[in-house]
Amino acid sequence: MKLQSPSQTVGPFFHYGLLPGDAHILADESTWGEPIWIRGRVLDGDGEPVEDALLEIWQADAQGYFAHPADPHHLRADPNFRGFGRSGTAGAGFAFRTIKPGVIPQMAVPFINVRVFARGMLVHAVTRLYFSDHDNAADPVFAAIAPARQKTLLALRTEAPGGVVYRWDVRLQGPDETVFFDLHG
Repeated sequence: MKLQSPSQTVGPFFHYGLLPGDAHILADESTWGEPIWIRGRVLDGDGEPVEDALLEIWQADAQGYFAHPADPHHLRADPNFRGFGRSGTAGAGFAFRTIKPGVIPQMAVPFINVRVFARGMLVHAVTRLYFSDHDNAADPVFAAIAPARQKTLLALRTEAPGGVVYRWDVRLQGPDETVFFDLHG
């Protein structure tokens, strides 16, 4: 007799153990580049905060290099920059302490790769964060998105007492839904 298990969505337990105390801190005082905070919320289709989502970011250092062997310039990468981080969304939302990435060689503008995990999602969502204080039109991915939807990928720069903060909310559904990329199809 062959038993089948039902499909399973990501439960409210999935991020336990995935968020060590400093998983959201990618940079410190010895990291090269402009220190920034990225702060925001994950919102459901009704505009309500999702309290148990998880975001992962992966980004280049201030020179545009990844500290990963797949990057042909990885030996030039900042040794004091982690480049990968995770943040949960409990309370005020997510937050990352990082640096503003440099432009990756052969790319046009700085950006951060983002993955979103949340209860009810069978597959994580993939998107990018672009910076509002750049002309992003030269980026072929950004330029391929309908102009009315490009704003969903823009983090807005503000100056705060603790430094530069980029504010960016991820909307999973509904009006102003964040643009997500289909990497599986």
